[in-house]
Amino acid sequence: MTAPRQTELREIPLPEIGPDAGLLRVVASGICGSDWGKYTSDKFVPCILGHEIVGYVDKLGAIAGARWGIKEGDYVALEEYLPCGHCEYCRNGEYRSCLETDHFNPNGVRYGSTKLDVAPGLYGGYSEFLYLHPRTVFHALPAHIPPHIAAMALPLGNGFQWTFFDAGIGPGKTLVVLGPGQQGCGCVVAAKTAGAENIIVVGLTRDEHRFEIVQRLGATHVIAIDKEDARERVRHITGGGMADVVIEVSSAGPEIVNAGLMLLKKRGKMLCTSWKKNAVPLDVDRLIRYQAELRGVRGHSYQAVELAIRAMNSGQHPLELISTHVLGLDEVDHALKLVGGEAPGKAIHITIEPSKTGEKTYADG
Repeated sequence: MTAPRQTELREIPLPEIGPDAGLLRVVASGICGSDWGKYTSDKFVPCILGHEIVGYVDKLGAIAGARWGIKEGDYVALEEYLPCGHCEYCRNGEYRSCLETDHFNPNGVRYGSTKLDVAPGLYGGYSEFLYLHPRTVFHALPAHIPPHIAAMALPLGNGFQWTFFDAGIGPGKTLVVLGPGQQGCGCVVAAKTAGAENIIVVGLTRDEHRFEIVQRLGATHVIAIDKEDARERVRHITGGGMADVVIEVSSAGPEIVNAGLMLLKKRGKMLCTSWKKNAVPLDVDRLIRYQAELRGVRGHSYQAVELAIRAMNSGQHPLELISTHVLGLDEVDHALKLVGGEAPGKAIHITIEPSKTGEKTYADG
């Protein structure tokens, strides 16, 4: 990315690999919704975007191989985080909170948002090769999982993190997911795996094709809020009990928080994963009267990504329905506009495969 909303193909020299680092041959990199925010900002310019990265270890220093427990030729997925390993968050296993890997930290380093002037520059997945920083977090991948499915390890990992680890969804519970996009799909897969009784996905009439997909993934009910009253529908589904958990993954804006609180039972939980700057007063009275928990969540733990890979490996979920497009490096700009809604196409999860030319569309036929 050379400027907001501008990308170009550029050749960058491959670095010399020291004993504590490596080089990855990228075979796939998924496009996250957060990439759209980076693409429209000048904060990260210039950089190579892409942090949902899958590939084969191409070169590996001796110290790195011993530390990571991997070898050249291994098929792996990477996390975006490059944690320091010694702060209080890393010591407690919550390295996603490490300030050294936070892209809001101007000196932070992480995959998909580190500027080109940070040597050796190859920190993004929309590339043929990626520098394996000494602090890289790896996940081994079963050989039979195709790259365009493996590239969903992180968004599916988010679903397991928020739904299972953060919200405690399990048998007998009712979950409402606000938003049927890739993160919402991940929450549905996780809730289905955890045995939730009701998995309710809320969207708009225009999301009809996404509603069909989330139902095949395990959603028990869908609600188009521009056609029916979501509160009354949830009340009917639960026999008046309402939702144990509401997870907001719509990026619809802060007004969605108050609407979500109205769907909770007393002592229920609402998790928010996105926010927009236009302020809407929070219904604190509702929050207090219902003794509800409102929590911001972000990212995933190592265990959550491992559960996502296990779900892929099980073959029990039709994950190919989430992967709607696979494009080459020459189509990155178009792919980002698909994610941002500025290009026509029914996109959910889009994968960039560097070796590819042209476009392959899955769920659209």
